[in-house]
Amino acid sequence: MVPDRVRARAQALGRPGTDWLDALPGVLAELSRNWSLRLGEQLAGGSTSLVLRARTAEGRSVVLKLSQPDLDLTDQAATLERAAGRGYVRLLASDLDRNALLLDGLGPSLEDLHASPEQTMTILCDTLAEAWRVPRAAGPSARPVPDKATALAEAIEESWPLLGRPCPRRVIDRALEYAERRSAAFDLERSVVAHGDPHPGNALRVLTPRPDGSPEFVFVDPDGFLDDRAYDLGVVLRDWRHQLIAADDPVGLARGYCRLLADRTGVDAEAIWEWGYLERVSTGLYALRHGAPELGRSLLTSAGPLAEVRWRDRTDPTG
Repeated sequence: MVPDRVRARAQALGRPGTDWLDALPGVLAELSRNWSLRLGEQLAGGSTSLVLRARTAEGRSVVLKLSQPDLDLTDQAATLERAAGRGYVRLLASDLDRNALLLDGLGPSLEDLHASPEQTMTILCDTLAEAWRVPRAAGPSARPVPDKATALAEAIEESWPLLGRPCPRRVIDRALEYAERRSAAFDLERSVVAHGDPHPGNALRVLTPRPDGSPEFVFVDPDGFLDDRAYDLGVVLRDWRHQLIAADDPVGLARGYCRLLADRTGVDAEAIWEWGYLERVSTGLYALRHGAPELGRSLLTSAGPLAEVRWRDRTDPTG
């Protein structure tokens, strides 16, 4: 019943993870009774949660998500509740004591459609434009401590020596430079509720077109922290490692992608460029550290040529 990646991660947590695995049959049975569900197939994806298709007593297609004990779904549930389906999957019910969410059923992910990079980025931009309209949590807002850029810099400085320096120092230095710049540029008043990881696998097609003409895709799994819109667009820019590695002019290709994102959203291209590079390096190191060596190596390899230039170093007068 439990996918291998989910089981392996749970077992790596030690006793809390094995207890979670042992309790799953009873928890699933109780949630099925409470929410009148008929459970269906597992959904492939990450390693942190068990995700199952289900049907309600009325026949509605839904998804049951059960996360592992080291994760807290409180913020995710709150973001989805405030979104009320705008840019995000609809939250139908939650049981935070059991780390469980009941979500509206969705269709295939944007990743599954195998669209071109340009088409994919355009859809992600349009979906993010909706997601960024989600209101902040009630009450006064405060700058996250640490802010996202500082947290990424700390992770890079810890992971690079721990992993045996898997990329040149210049790649790391450029990432730390950009982290410092993005941290200094943080503006609480201009911040939005960021998704945090808006890659194509986290954007799924709605089953029924929405009458208000909103995008046909919505996001799942929001982080929901406050930051610049450019952060989310930097994640979008991060993901085209194979295209950059294969390109004769990887810098030119990355610049083109960055201009597309900036033009589509009206967000500053230099900020997108810097966040994209910072995400490329930090995610590469994270992947190496957590059992995804091919992903990690390819992200760091694709960062190499980009470390040689800043956005403002461009020679293209139209850039």
